[in-house]
Amino acid sequence: MTASARRAVQGLSVAVRCRQVVKTYGSGQSAVRALRGVDLDVHTGELLMLVGPSGCGKTTLISVIAGVLDRDGGECSVLGQDYAAMRPDQKTAFRARHVGFVFQAFNLIPTLTIAENVSVPLLINGVPRKQAVEQAREMLSQVGIGDRWRDVPARLSGGQQQRVAIARALIHKPKLLVCDEPTSALDHVTGQRVMELLRGVASRHDLSLVVVTHDQRIFEFADRVAEMDDGHIERISAGKGHTHAESPHRGFDAPPKNEHPLNPHAPQGSNEPNPEHRS
Repeated sequence: MTASARRAVQGLSVAVRCRQVVKTYGSGQSAVRALRGVDLDVHTGELLMLVGPSGCGKTTLISVIAGVLDRDGGECSVLGQDYAAMRPDQKTAFRARHVGFVFQAFNLIPTLTIAENVSVPLLINGVPRKQAVEQAREMLSQVGIGDRWRDVPARLSGGQQQRVAIARALIHKPKLLVCDEPTSALDHVTGQRVMELLRGVASRHDLSLVVVTHDQRIFEFADRVAEMDDGHIERISAGKGHTHAESPHRGFDAPPKNEHPLNPHAPQGSNEPNPEHRS
């Protein structure tokens, strides 16, 4: 294969491409440069972990990648599209179809049942309510809390609420999933099962995952680890994610019989999120 052909193939395999991305908060003497020329590629089907100290720009970067924060400079294409070229309504529609979010603070709607919370992305995409709730119940079963579908978020522990957030992020089968500290409220066993589930989905659905984390216990699930500091990507190293490839019978489409992908009986972690300012 020629060098140009290899570049063409590689170009098709890149889900996210950032070049010299810049973001500054405030202006004048109070200006804070959160991103200082970030270069990063996220490959189709990979699980990339973004790590680094609090305040280094991690959450700012994934917010730009997810299209919820506008960059000030540089280039960033997501699934071949540039948010900067879209009208606000186009950007919203693009995110609704192609991007899933797992937030650090869950961001569940307190007045809705968890099935209704999970169904929201489907409703946004025009799926009839009854069908959306049925699909949400199926997804909740896959993350181990199908029997709690009638409950409101306040009746769930922090770990259970995180499972709801993951189910909501996966329900519309996005091509890009952005996770901010997805295991921060989970015990070790449940956190491992969360990552097994996410990794299985990525590998079998060409889903690209960008995971911001401080949890060193889950680094082993990464295909690559990007280390960030002071608004820059300092280093990208290979992970061990290939050792966690799931069997065809686990995860998103086919949970194992009589077994939840997550452990509903595992002790839960703290209900309090672990906020990270400008991270």
